[in-house]
Amino acid sequence: MIGGLIGILTLIWVYQTATKANVTNGMMWVIVCAVVYMASQFILIGAANYLVESMRAAQGGEGYERDVMSIGDRKNLGGFQGGKGVFMSVFFELFPPIAGFLLVALVRTKFVLKESLSKDNLFSGIGAMFKSIKDSFKNPEQ
Repeated sequence: MIGGLIGILTLIWVYQTATKANVTNGMMWVIVCAVVYMASQFILIGAANYLVESMRAAQGGEGYERDVMSIGDRKNLGGFQGGKGVFMSVFFELFPPIAGFLLVALVRTKFVLKESLSKDNLFSGIGAMFKSIKDSFKNPEQ
């Protein structure tokens, strides 16, 4: 869910950048960025699942079975309790969308805007995007 929201906002950001920069093939760049974002999600979520399952199997030993019915069983949670467990859960949830956003920012800056890589160039236009989204909810008759 979080990845989907970040993905939609990222593609809106690329579209607004392409229209403001007067890029002739702006929709092509939006599609390219969507493919880059989705491919990064596919790879990173798969890697995160592999890491989580390998950590659980290492703690469970040879007899580890992934059993959905044992969620209430405290000994079978695989070490995702306490502060470390919360940090690992949040990391595995948020890292793929953030990495996808950064990859799209890199493609947007280097190929759409054709600018050098700097912090200002990578994240320019995000505030304007949120302002335009906020303004789109205003009533035009006021």
